[in-house]
Amino acid sequence: MKSPKLTMKVQNSILKLILILFLIGCDSDEDRKGRFLLKGNEKLEENDPKSALGFYQEALDIDSTYADAWFNKAVAHLQLNQLEEAIADFSQAIRFKNDYVEAYFQRGLSYLDNGEFYKARTDAEWMTTNDSDNWQGFFLSGLVAEKLEDYELALNSFQQALELNPENSDLLVNQATIYYYQDEYAKASELLDKAEQINPNEPNLHNLRSMISFDEGNYQLALNAVEKAISLNNREAYYYNNKGLYLLFLGKEEEALDLINQSLQMNSNNPFALRNKGIYYVMTGDKISALSYLKELYEDYPEMDLLEEYYQKALEL
Repeated sequence: MKSPKLTMKVQNSILKLILILFLIGCDSDEDRKGRFLLKGNEKLEENDPKSALGFYQEALDIDSTYADAWFNKAVAHLQLNQLEEAIADFSQAIRFKNDYVEAYFQRGLSYLDNGEFYKARTDAEWMTTNDSDNWQGFFLSGLVAEKLEDYELALNSFQQALELNPENSDLLVNQATIYYYQDEYAKASELLDKAEQINPNEPNLHNLRSMISFDEGNYQLALNAVEKAISLNNREAYYYNNKGLYLLFLGKEEEALDLINQSLQMNSNNPFALRNKGIYYVMTGDKISALSYLKELYEDYPEMDLLEEYYQKALEL
């Protein structure tokens, strides 16, 4: 005969098991997909986008119309530099939530990075029409216009964005960039001064200031400014390439080459870095190597600054 104590323990264990099974049964799909979303977000914060993708997919396996999971999955793809996949997932987020403003914005930026400027423009137009109080749509419109070299539209779009978000230093830097393209250095510098009052730690501000100084022949000032940009953001390939260019003109060719190569390792598709490597070989008298870089570039980018000058110098070596 079992003791009363043993019987009570067995019954309590059975009750606990029944309660656990009941709670599991009550765990809704909404709760489960939400937990997978949160787990994915935690992995993104830990800079582990591959693991994040798995959790977002788990959420989508439960609910394939879960727009937030599609959006966050796209962000994880962006961290892995998978633009096509990111664009596809942002599109899914929009499909299941057709007023998903942030998805339109991020997809537009991704289209820009992928060279699909007219698709980016369509997203910008949707935003400025359907969310006209949001500066991001006008910002995206300005970026597209810049890529399409419609500088008047770019300036107007950035100005509209600035009126909606007057404390955004990036918008001032973008306006300054357009003036730089138009060789209006005084206007560009004035805007950079305003941007610096708002945010002195904006690296693009200092990089653009370095480019203006270089074009004005102030190579040491250019070097100082780009070093400030690098100190604020050491992950931008263009900054290292610019520093290499300035060092070339300061007579420090070998140090310059190291930085240009570093830039190319970070971004192998930057034609300006390839140009600078060609300039290095011109300066060091290596005609064959110089032409191996500059000839094809000159055919593809004949309007690029310094390119024609150094291509001709290479031919004359």
